[in-house]
Amino acid sequence: MPPPNPRSPKNTARQRVPHRHEAGSGGPRASEPDAELQRLVRLDGLAVRRRRHDHGWSPRALVGAIEEACFNASGLRRTLTPNQIQAIEERAERISYEELLLLADGLDCDPSDLLAEGEMSSRRSGRRPD
Repeated sequence: MPPPNPRSPKNTARQRVPHRHEAGSGGPRASEPDAELQRLVRLDGLAVRRRRHDHGWSPRALVGAIEEACFNASGLRRTLTPNQIQAIEERAERISYEELLLLADGLDCDPSDLLAEGEMSSRRSGRRPD
């Protein structure tokens, strides 16, 4: 009888997790975390502006703070644009949950502190399914 395959899932302490850019990476469940990160949320624009002003930052300075926080946390250089920050503050423009996490890291606060009231509520809106 041949020895067990060292790459067999039974013989590995940790299985390889496919990267999200790999095609066919495990069916529909594999994309659920990505879908959740791309879900759009509405922020409280005044809360974002207030926190930015508390730091004494212009929108451009906040962009730099977001990039620095992201780089320190992950080694990646990701940020928002000054136009996105302006749209969030002035028009309550929706952004992805992933972008919310970037913004909260840059402002050094909890992401829930920036959400519009009721945005992440477990209750569904008044609309009923057809």
